[in-house]
Amino acid sequence: MKLLQVRKGQFVYYQNELHKVYSVKPLAKKSVLMFRVKDMEQVASKADEVTLYKPKHMDSFLFFGSKYTLIENQPAEEGGYILITKPDPDYMDHYSLNEFEKVESIEGKNVITTRQNTVKSKEFLVMAPGEEANSNDIVYLDKSKVSAEQLKQDAQLEEVLREKNAIRPSIGDVYLNLDNTGTAMVVAIVGEEVTLGTGERITFHELYKADNWSYLYNINDGEFK
Repeated sequence: MKLLQVRKGQFVYYQNELHKVYSVKPLAKKSVLMFRVKDMEQVASKADEVTLYKPKHMDSFLFFGSKYTLIENQPAEEGGYILITKPDPDYMDHYSLNEFEKVESIEGKNVITTRQNTVKSKEFLVMAPGEEANSNDIVYLDKSKVSAEQLKQDAQLEEVLREKNAIRPSIGDVYLNLDNTGTAMVVAIVGEEVTLGTGERITFHELYKADNWSYLYNINDGEFK
């Protein structure tokens, strides 16, 4: 279903892959701002380039590298995830269509999320870890167009994202230069590249693997590793 109007929170397919709209900028040339659900990669497109999809019971998909199946009428579990498909928030709650929320506690059939939202059971589907038997895989609009190499990469995505998250530095991180015992702070991050206070530019992976740089602490929290 092609869209003439797109709204925040909708699930859409863009270039055959499942995305979620996080913002719409009507005056922009590419007005639809989305992230790819499987890895959170951000992208912008035009409204006529996306296809609407409404998630339902027994749909399975990749969420940040891990496979989940949407289940209705199943009790949520503390520490697990829910997808809010029929939002009806009270005035003190802050959530909208297709929000991914992590469960902090259970109150009967309702849940309290880590964002301190109270979500009623009728509003959400439980994201059960793994791919349930007879589930409907919605990662791609047309799986026949996906190469075997891409499917192989998807199977390894959780591990890749875990390592990427582990090696991602933050502004204020201080590194020790083991060659000369000097220190340098991360002062800028652009894409996959960091700039150190010394002026040196290096990618996340190169910094993580470097023999001469060792993480020391973050100046904002003062905690040593």
